[in-house]
Amino acid sequence: MQKESKIYIAGHRGMVGSAIHRALTTRGFNNVVTRTSTELDLRNQQAVGDFFEQEKPDYVFLAAAKVGGIVANNTYRADFIYENLMIEANIIHQAYVNKVAKLMFLGSSCIYPKLAPQPLREDYLLTGLLEETNEPYAIAKIAGIKLCEAYRDQYSCNFISAMPTNLYGYGDNYDLNRSHVLPALIRKFHEAKQGAKPYVEAWGTGSPKREFLFADDLAEACLYLMNNYDGRELVNIGTGEDLSIKELTELVASIVGYEGEIRWDTSKPDGTPRKLMDVSKLHQEGWKHKIELPEGIKLAYADFVNNQEIYAV
Repeated sequence: MQKESKIYIAGHRGMVGSAIHRALTTRGFNNVVTRTSTELDLRNQQAVGDFFEQEKPDYVFLAAAKVGGIVANNTYRADFIYENLMIEANIIHQAYVNKVAKLMFLGSSCIYPKLAPQPLREDYLLTGLLEETNEPYAIAKIAGIKLCEAYRDQYSCNFISAMPTNLYGYGDNYDLNRSHVLPALIRKFHEAKQGAKPYVEAWGTGSPKREFLFADDLAEACLYLMNNYDGRELVNIGTGEDLSIKELTELVASIVGYEGEIRWDTSKPDGTPRKLMDVSKLHQEGWKHKIELPEGIKLAYADFVNNQEIYAV
């Protein structure tokens, strides 16, 4: 990418897209194209076609998606598969039609089989059954990967796919019914501390293990790959390190400063037992994360406290 290249970020107001936008702006890229969801409905094939024909971007970061935690994924199954399929199909096809130089599709670690060997290597894709609770979302993301591969195979498009691990950071979703585990814990412990509540209820058993990457680190990896990687195969983006949900919960409580009891609601689902990314390919490509989990949680918590009127609704 050159500083004057026209770069379209699909999903620029989400946690990932906004992090990519910050990373580009910091580096002096000043020809970035964005549209809010009210300005451009990415599910609308005609609208996306008209947008690409008008703007003719050189590079595309496809970070737009309908996302949520376990409960949201399992409750709105049709919405998650339909909306994500439409968004990615429309953008990827129009990137081909309008001769985009390069596109990066951002997926999710949930594409891998529920019981795949750990850590998760890129070639484990489609080798087993998916986790049931988020299967529709995972299938949509797998379809996005295969779309990129197919357009590369048939039309020689330079479309690449990157699979981030669990993300957190600035602008996260703190809705307790729709959020992922880390932002949910930040909000729960903060509100319990403010209200002097004697205990906080956490979901599941605490035994599953998860890996977490700060969104601004993901953005750095995305820019690095956009400039340095042209392979057909997807690339995992993560830290290569994980911890149990119990350990995470205790870490968040400590950082927030909550000293009450933690109770576990074992009626709530645990999800996949473990999801640790094998990031050896990414490391071989020359990139490694910089923000460790305790530091990242402190940054995310400060962001939450400073923006409570937006997040805690």
